[in-house]
Amino acid sequence: MGPLEDVRVLELGQLIAGPFCGQYLADFGADVVKIEPPGRGDPMRQWGSTDHQGNTVWWPVIARNKKSLTLDLRTDEGQDIVRRLAAEVDIVVENFRPGTMERWGLGWEALSAINPRLIMVRITGFGQDGPYASRAGYASVCEAMGGMRYIAGYPDRQPVRMGISIGDTLAGMHGAMGAMMALHERERSGRGQMVDSAIYESVMTVMESLVPEYEVAGRIRGRSGSRLD
Repeated sequence: MGPLEDVRVLELGQLIAGPFCGQYLADFGADVVKIEPPGRGDPMRQWGSTDHQGNTVWWPVIARNKKSLTLDLRTDEGQDIVRRLAAEVDIVVENFRPGTMERWGLGWEALSAINPRLIMVRITGFGQDGPYASRAGYASVCEAMGGMRYIAGYPDRQPVRMGISIGDTLAGMHGAMGAMMALHERERSGRGQMVDSAIYESVMTVMESLVPEYEVAGRIRGRSGSRLD
């Protein structure tokens, strides 16, 4: 039970960014159906540390409160099932490379034509448009381009990465937040919309005043170890 118990979500993403968005929505009661490829399923089923039985402990975290369904999205049958499900849900979450959903006939234009009230959360490295949109974007790259890697560590050493996939989770959180705003707007307009969440932009969002400091004063904040500079 939760505030989103009447919200239905279809999660098509894999790995972390998209599934974290689904996890966030499911934590607050949304009915989330996760689509996994046949065979081994989502790669997160094999990632990370394992328990005494050899099962990964990360999977029950990111998949909690979700239902699971296996579909081959590269087949006509799998794509047709997704269309039928999309007609009945409130939110679709996906984090494939831009253009992938369109090649499958499952892009925003196609799904919103089936369900005008649909909200589609799309999470990628660099967004749905722009000069880098077609590039695959992982958190390791996007955290650097967003500035986080440059200021992490000590001034006399090379930059380091945070020990978690923070870029992915930030993009997932922003996707979930965008979905909530779109749900609110739908109450007024009656129509859904697409939410475009980019990993590198999500990182830049939490970089505080670093960009204005450079713009106004020419200051480039560097690495300051365990203290704030």
